[in-house]
Amino acid sequence: MELDLSHIKVIGFDADDTLWVNETYFRETEEKFADLLEQYETKNKVDQELFRKEMDNLELYGYGIKSFMLSMIESALELSNKSVGQETIHEIITMGKRMISKPVELLEGVEEVLGALESKYRLIVLTKGDLLDQERKLEKSGLSRYFHHVEVLSDKKEANYQHLLDHLEVDVKEFLMVGNSLKSDVLPILNIGAQAIHVPFHTTWAHEVVPPEEHGNDHITLNSLKDLMQYL
Repeated sequence: MELDLSHIKVIGFDADDTLWVNETYFRETEEKFADLLEQYETKNKVDQELFRKEMDNLELYGYGIKSFMLSMIESALELSNKSVGQETIHEIITMGKRMISKPVELLEGVEEVLGALESKYRLIVLTKGDLLDQERKLEKSGLSRYFHHVEVLSDKKEANYQHLLDHLEVDVKEFLMVGNSLKSDVLPILNIGAQAIHVPFHTTWAHEVVPPEEHGNDHITLNSLKDLMQYL
């Protein structure tokens, strides 16, 4: 699909799995969590129950590593019928802290793209998750200097985006969103009349998966963030 981006003045970038690696660490920790609980349930059952618990807790805890850690602890207690040992609970907390302490691994071409765009457009970060953790990752990334504004949203729905763009006095017709999630970064943006570019990451959280029949054809999908330069 061809997009007319000639009127774009502001570009929003998702952070996790668009600017830097994130989902990979969750999948690695899920594997370790299933190993921890192998005496109670099969890996498949542990994975299913953890995901169910995460979904149950989203409204209460929101997104991010701390929410994930609490969901692992609750799942461990339930799957073990509350017989799981203190050592296991301690290890779950340690796994969460290791995730928070991970170095920030930038995706290929990120600095090259941001450096080329910063003088032509107003660049902002629009991400969701835990505020403290996202601020920490942005600081570690060394990318702060490229962005005019950083916003950590509780969720990425139409109302969240519209409220923020109104607050920043950004016309939706002049806004482009770039992100790895169709559900969070593309479809809500298109629904409010702005434009979006999808840059998939090789791993997608089940909660962010969109059925093929809902993908739509009013956006473009790129193999790499570097391909963005062909359109801007």
